[in-house]
Amino acid sequence: MGARCSIPSWACILLFFPLLVIASGVDFNYPAIFNFGDSNSDTGNLVAGVGESLESPNGQMFFKKPSGRFCDGRLIVDLLMDAMDMPFLNAYLDSIGIPNFNKGCNFAAAGSTVLPATASSVCPFSFGIQIAQFLRFKSRVLELSGSKRDKFLPQSDYFQKGLYMFDIGQNDLAGAFYSKTEDQVIASIPLILAEFEAGIKKLYEQGARRVWIHNTGPLGCLAQNIAKFGTDPSKLDELGCVGTHNQAAKLFNLQLHALCKKLTGSFTDANVTYVDIFSIKLDLIANYSRYGFEQPMQVCCGSGGAPLNYDSRITCGQTKNLNGTSVTVKACQDPSEYVNWDGIHYTEAANRHVTSQILTGKYSDPPFSEKMPFLLKLKF
Repeated sequence: MGARCSIPSWACILLFFPLLVIASGVDFNYPAIFNFGDSNSDTGNLVAGVGESLESPNGQMFFKKPSGRFCDGRLIVDLLMDAMDMPFLNAYLDSIGIPNFNKGCNFAAAGSTVLPATASSVCPFSFGIQIAQFLRFKSRVLELSGSKRDKFLPQSDYFQKGLYMFDIGQNDLAGAFYSKTEDQVIASIPLILAEFEAGIKKLYEQGARRVWIHNTGPLGCLAQNIAKFGTDPSKLDELGCVGTHNQAAKLFNLQLHALCKKLTGSFTDANVTYVDIFSIKLDLIANYSRYGFEQPMQVCCGSGGAPLNYDSRITCGQTKNLNGTSVTVKACQDPSEYVNWDGIHYTEAANRHVTSQILTGKYSDPPFSEKMPFLLKLKF
């Protein structure tokens, strides 16, 4: 089920009408998509790469079973692929089921950071590793060109004509707060972005000319961070979000935006698009009822009850013994009423809303014009 529209149906149609106007008559297709990031766009790499256990009810709303995604259904990257009338991206590390990479490949892995992973990292597949995986992927594709496996692989010119998407940095910031002060976290942002810039340059050298970069969302509004860092009410803002985390995210995004401007100036033959995910998500949380949601921060698939229904000791779908009692984390009755799925990730309903806002073009720099890259069909 999708998020309910809280206004009359005719008004809902009018809200989406501008999107159809923007998209009409546009002929702008990408032959392939190459995606890099963390759990916000991971379609199965962490599960396949390290044997991470992801139990039901993950995937229940669309795939009807766990699909390698930390969500009840589709992610933003899935919905963007839908809008472009392209198949979902296969995870690079998932070798079961004869994966088809003809239209691109997904290197994003849950828990990934921009900075190199350490021994204590949740995920070993940091941004640099994902770039290295892409280089290996491209090399093997070119080696196998013309073979009988060719139909499952991108054509050689797709690497220059394709779209390169990025959604990463959330874990660098959120994870740092567990061991660093706010000032130290903020001071680390230039180092994070230097690593990110180095990766983008490597891809540019490999032919990447169409770059699509999501900024990071309002980290302070995630139940995981509120539960850990928001126990003191004075640390919360007017929405109930942790102020330090959102401030760090804003400063990160400000510098990321500046980096995108720099890349645009450096790569004169490339298109670099910056997408303001932070503003879309913060608006959703601030005006959740207007968009048909009932719970902006309480977790759908969580434990512990109101106000957050989040317990860091047990994740969605798990069964554990807590304080002498066996607890199984189940989903709420109607996930479409919730913005947050498991304390860290959004529900499919929230992802649909975010995607619909991305596709208006007004949250992007440069904003979409007659060359809008998505043929919006509103299938979702």
